[in-house]
Amino acid sequence: MQCPKCESEFETIVYENVEVDRCTSCGEIWFDAREREDLAKTRGAESIDIGDSRVGKQYNEEQNVNCPKCEVTMLRMADKTQFHIEYEFCPSCSGTFFDAGEFKDLSELTFIERFKKMLEIGLAVR
Repeated sequence: MQCPKCESEFETIVYENVEVDRCTSCGEIWFDAREREDLAKTRGAESIDIGDSRVGKQYNEEQNVNCPKCEVTMLRMADKTQFHIEYEFCPSCSGTFFDAGEFKDLSELTFIERFKKMLEIGLAVR
């Protein structure tokens, strides 16, 4: 499989029995359906994201990116708790594509994001 942004080859990375594909050049990460959700709950999984976030931000500007699995144009999505994290989602195979640094960023809530989460928990308890 090739990276849809820099066209380099992917390598398979295994973390806690979950296999993901990471670009050997730019560090972007491809998650098949449900892999991202499984790893997001796993402590230390952010360590698979070794790419340079500055490079990831540059590649994040690309539009109309095709899925590396099925060639369908992916949709740009924003994470539901951290709106600044934008990734690509394939409507055909349900895979997700994260630019370098984005998966690691998911594990690092900012002060404002932590405050919002506390408010949500507090409101849910009522």
